[in-house]
Amino acid sequence: MAVTDCNALPCASRFTAVPIALLAIVLTLPLGGCSFDLGSWGSDREKPQAVEQKPTGTISGQSVSDAQGHAARGLALAKSGKTEEALAEFDRALALDPYNVPALYGRGLIYQADKQHEHAIADFTAANGLTPQQVEPLLARATSYLAIDRAKEAASDLDEAVQADPNSAQAWSARGVTYERLGDKAKAFTSYGRALALRPKDEAARSGLARTGG
Repeated sequence: MAVTDCNALPCASRFTAVPIALLAIVLTLPLGGCSFDLGSWGSDREKPQAVEQKPTGTISGQSVSDAQGHAARGLALAKSGKTEEALAEFDRALALDPYNVPALYGRGLIYQADKQHEHAIADFTAANGLTPQQVEPLLARATSYLAIDRAKEAASDLDEAVQADPNSAQAWSARGVTYERLGDKAKAFTSYGRALALRPKDEAARSGLARTGG
């Protein structure tokens, strides 16, 4: 299922047929060649207080540092289209530090691209718990929910996403798609309108507005 027109993106080895439009509308990532750009939102200093209260002595400073290195290599490999190698690096990072958000998010994207949506949802859920004010994990999880016909859960995530960032055109557009699927044309129309106001060249939102406004 694609949010807009669905294309295929060849990635490394078995990770093929990635729905570009489906991911692009909700992740705000440059997806050509399965690229990843997570920015700084998963940094250690942004971890919530709940994470800081984990039992002492369970994760050493060296382990955290090593995990960050594996995560960084994973992101670089994913940008290069070496998706299986990237997955291995993310796995190593999380074995050392289960709280490494870039590794969770990056691994989730790889699972999502491979249509392993339950695994993707688990990683995005963990990432969301560690960075609750960030839109990206919510949008990504909503994409996987939609892919497995769990539109109500997707709608809940997208409601939260637009509250976290009312200026996210991607969140509003995805919310429009989701509520249109649920048959709530009023919410879909409002969502598409907000997306179009934020991103006037969003043809998917424009089409959605026309479909739900009649």
